Amino acid sequence: MKQNSRAGFRRKIVLSLVFLFSFFVMFGMVSVVRVFAQEQAPAAEVVMTPERASVTSFGLMAAAIAFGFGAIGAGIAIANVGAAAMGAIGERPEIASQALIFIALAEGLVVFGFITALMILGRI
Repeated sequence: MKQNSRAGFRRKIVLSLVFLFSFFVMFGMVSVVRVFAQEQAPAAEVVMTPERASVTSFGLMAAAIAFGFGAIGAGIAIANVGAAAMGAIGERPEIASQALIFIALAEGLVVFGFITALMILGRI
């Protein structure tokens, strides 16, 4: 009986790996076809003037500040919310899912900072 269940388990593992590998191969083929199907655009050279360098440097600093403050704010929020959530879970374990929601909301601050930094970098 044990031998039969092991054989069935191995068969499921092998079938899952074959399916996963074939999925990755098909996805890779589709992705590669799109890359090679695109036409090459002529490269336009951008001349870096002192004014443009100044604007670029301020843009890079703004993106770094946006992401940095978002990460610092999220760290502070998660420290406070996480400590309170762990205390609440210690008293009532059934509210663990609700506590995780509040931690995830605090983690959203990093995402907003990251998106803002990407928007700034897209404008440079």
